[in-house]
Amino acid sequence: MFSLPVLAALAVVAVVTSFISGIFGMAGGMLLIGFLLFLLPVPVAMVFHGVIQIAANSWRSWLWRHHINWSVVLQFGLGSAFSLVVFSSLTFVPSKPLVLLAVGLTPFVALAVPQRIAPNIERRGQAFVAGAIGGALQLVSGVTGPILDIFYVRTGMTRQVNVSTKAAAQVLGHLTKVTYFGALVADPGGRDLEQWLVMGFAACFAVLGTTLSRSFLDRLSDKQFYYWTRRVILALGTVYVAQGLWQMVGR
Repeated sequence: MFSLPVLAALAVVAVVTSFISGIFGMAGGMLLIGFLLFLLPVPVAMVFHGVIQIAANSWRSWLWRHHINWSVVLQFGLGSAFSLVVFSSLTFVPSKPLVLLAVGLTPFVALAVPQRIAPNIERRGQAFVAGAIGGALQLVSGVTGPILDIFYVRTGMTRQVNVSTKAAAQVLGHLTKVTYFGALVADPGGRDLEQWLVMGFAACFAVLGTTLSRSFLDRLSDKQFYYWTRRVILALGTVYVAQGLWQMVGR
């Protein structure tokens, strides 16, 4: 499964996707999961994605550790834990096309509403809501897409606070996913060791990509950061909607 060309491709993808996320705090995870789902079974891909994202987000959090809004991270973590408990007790799981359409359309709606009622991760209770939504989406689709990013795009945070706080919060979300899907891929036949070694290999390159992105984020102004962040969110939303419609029509 993990030939030399596959390992080389995984290394390149890990560097590129973590580099993109290191600048905008988003987009890289979506590209990474697409590559992994092409290569691996769904549960294994989810674990790989979670481990690589934990490495990249943890290192990003460390690089910008003095800028993290820990109140937001704590509330987000509580929301994720709440979602995991609720999700585990439900038998209803929405279809993947429905999830893709909902995630894709949300940023268009959120960016269209007035500033006073727009999602804002710094407002009371909204970090908890974001964590609950993100936790559910992690278990349903493996990625949260632009639906969480809308909570960050209209804040008063600097770009460093935005990226570092989001990274620290996402570590908690990906830990939930690795725990959930890790139980599904446990293999007494001995492939666990190989898979974890490859995940460690990819995680190292994710850390490299995150490190390379730091100087680029420093060069951006806060105005440029939010200008491009909004456009990336809408571009991702368009991709999600297209995927949802494609899967719905293809059924």
